[in-house]
Amino acid sequence: MLGDTLNLQAKKDYLKEEIDRLDEEQLQKIQDLITQLKTQPHPSAREVPFWQHATPQERAQDLQKWTSQLPQNSPSLPDEAFDRSTIYD
Repeated sequence: MLGDTLNLQAKKDYLKEEIDRLDEEQLQKIQDLITQLKTQPHPSAREVPFWQHATPQERAQDLQKWTSQLPQNSPSLPDEAFDRSTIYD
């Protein structure tokens, strides 16, 4: 753990030295990047996708709920589209 801390401090020192060498335009890009990074949620705070934690029954219910919201009056595929022999045409 102490090695990680020293490594982190070395990285910070290196970055500080590099920042001191940048011009105005480069500093603006760094500032924009930092602003962007601060607005992103921390990786551990991101929500786990539903499919990763749901049971098979929950996933099936979710699929049924989603399909029930699809338009009911849209045209279907013609019967020929379901015929195995037409797949290879």
